[in-house]
Amino acid sequence: MLRNRPEHTNDLEFRVIGDMAIPGIFDDEAQGVDAIIHIASVSLAGWYLSRRYESAYSWCFPQPVVVDGEENERVVLIPTIEGTKSVFSAAKKHSTVKRVVLTSSIAAIFDPDRLNDGSLTLTSKDWCSITYQEAKEGGQTFDAYRGAKKFAELAAWEFIQKEAPHFDLVTLCPSVCFGPVVHPVSEPSGLNISSHTLWEVVSGADPLPYFGLTAFVDVRDVALAHVEAVLRPEVGGQRFIINSPERFSYQLLADMLRKEFAWAREEVTKGNEGEPVPEQAELDGETGANALGLHYRGLKSCILETATQLREMYRT
Repeated sequence: MLRNRPEHTNDLEFRVIGDMAIPGIFDDEAQGVDAIIHIASVSLAGWYLSRRYESAYSWCFPQPVVVDGEENERVVLIPTIEGTKSVFSAAKKHSTVKRVVLTSSIAAIFDPDRLNDGSLTLTSKDWCSITYQEAKEGGQTFDAYRGAKKFAELAAWEFIQKEAPHFDLVTLCPSVCFGPVVHPVSEPSGLNISSHTLWEVVSGADPLPYFGLTAFVDVRDVALAHVEAVLRPEVGGQRFIINSPERFSYQLLADMLRKEFAWAREEVTKGNEGEPVPEQAELDGETGANALGLHYRGLKSCILETATQLREMYRT
């Protein structure tokens, strides 16, 4: 990261801390810090890639870890929840910390069986109904992801309520992120899931990938939301969905690419050209945008820019 940003050498520092679930692991790192943005969590890379066509719901999140369903608690739930607790414990020990911003997810907001209700609007007041036991024993590994995000965020709010610390909390629940890659990734296999799946479309996957969720946000808007959540005093104690009003399907992305680029008309699978994006429940991203001063980037420009970058990176 620093090699690719030499102009920021004096502004960025990276430290490897090891297992984030170990009590006290963040204590030294929080010393002298004004604010903490806690993004890290354990999630589920390979499940989507290996089971994409086997499930009515094939989910796609930035997910770097492959786990077996029987290991949901050990590999996903405990590290994510305990890691969050470690961050808050460290923050409480240092009076300089004024705010913690926690990256949650829309996975903590919705239930899959309600998603296709087009008359429904989900807001930051909504929580998925999954129980800890269901997340632990769920037949789909995505259950563990939903549970981890839900119960880690609940642990954060519980800490604020019970401990009444000197800092406040903002939580952000982004939808499915697309956007340019800013860190060096030598092979497509090293990409996160959303970027990897877009690369599959760019490189001619047939059939086109299926996806059970149509909500979209540009990753740069998510990044800006985190910064603004730190800088704006008035948003303390609030929870926001970060989600563009536009929707996507991989068929729509293929249509965009084929219409815009000559190479795509030769290389990108046509599929069911013009097929409408499925109607789903609305996700209220407007409240977060207004509070944080966001102007969501458009889907088309995001996808065209990202696809062009991926092709330049990996097309030989």
